[in-house]
Amino acid sequence: MWDTAKLFQAPKAAPAEGFQAEGMRAVFYDGLPYHGKPTRVFAWLGIPKGEPDRKLPGMVLVHGGGGTAFANWVKLWNDRGYAAISMDTCGCVPKGSYGNWERDAQGGPPGWGGWRQIADPREDQWTYHAVAQAILGHSLLRAQPEVDADRIGLTGISWGGYLACIVAGLDHRLKCVVPVYGCGYTNEHGFAGNVATLGKEGAERWMRWWDPSVYLPDAKAPMAWVTGTNDFAYTMNALQKSYRLPKGPRTLCIRIRMPHGHGPAGEAPKEIAAFAGSILKGGEPLPKLTGQGGREGNQVWATFESKRPVAKAELCFTRDLGKWQDRKWEALAAQLAPGKATATLPEGATVYYLNLFDDRGCVVSTEHVE
Repeated sequence: MWDTAKLFQAPKAAPAEGFQAEGMRAVFYDGLPYHGKPTRVFAWLGIPKGEPDRKLPGMVLVHGGGGTAFANWVKLWNDRGYAAISMDTCGCVPKGSYGNWERDAQGGPPGWGGWRQIADPREDQWTYHAVAQAILGHSLLRAQPEVDADRIGLTGISWGGYLACIVAGLDHRLKCVVPVYGCGYTNEHGFAGNVATLGKEGAERWMRWWDPSVYLPDAKAPMAWVTGTNDFAYTMNALQKSYRLPKGPRTLCIRIRMPHGHGPAGEAPKEIAAFAGSILKGGEPLPKLTGQGGREGNQVWATFESKRPVAKAELCFTRDLGKWQDRKWEALAAQLAPGKATATLPEGATVYYLNLFDDRGCVVSTEHVE
């Protein structure tokens, strides 16, 4: 399905007239044909000033539902010393308001999910284009002379996290990938109803072509999964099945009731910057879990190693069953010893996991246990 040889070539790009943001360029780059006609993709491309003779690391930024190419997101990474690109994946430009952006006459298919497009040729469906646009954006970023092509990562939020999971299985040039909220097994989480409405044949086709679970087994780069316990869309059962698929290293960062959204909620968690920085800039990594957890009676534990001090640990648990989105989660302090966190499991707990917090306030999580 995917012509990666073509997608790995830098697309032609030209200035996007009428768009301005301090310190970055607005560009249109060539996308894939849609209904047989050429398309273009809007993007913000930001390259901060670096040290002479030293190329910059880069980040590819893939927005979620209702979003577009966000200049502020690019600036966030520019301020951290990265080149960055943020593209619109729904055939729009950043004029209008959240969820109601102006369509570009030369844009690709509208999002999200492509539910109504499932009977169309797959080359005319949203996921096909959105994945290609992210990969082409990466190809454009790595072609910039100021950028180190061997130090580029990708993060995506919500539907962008969904796309990040697919891209991770296709674009092995990436050195790290951070899906925020998004995951696979769409027929088992908050969008399961959308899949079901397609009917048996349509649902099977959508899952076979567009579900991240098809692509994640081919993901090799280190991945950090950043989300919350009560996400309205991407529930913990589907998340767990998803993060177990890739062959590369994984880090879980799961906060109780993490809010869902762009801006500080999904763009600025400290864990994303620390994880990417450890791989792309040689920074100090997040704590590493060496044992995902053990249990004997009501005693549970996890072992870890960390270059930074681990400041605290907590046991996260719920006594509820039923819809993952509606479960009440609680946290109790866990006991810390060198390289080990231990906690007592409360009576009636139905699901639990452990969180470790380093001295930067970054969290790493064990897998949840039902």
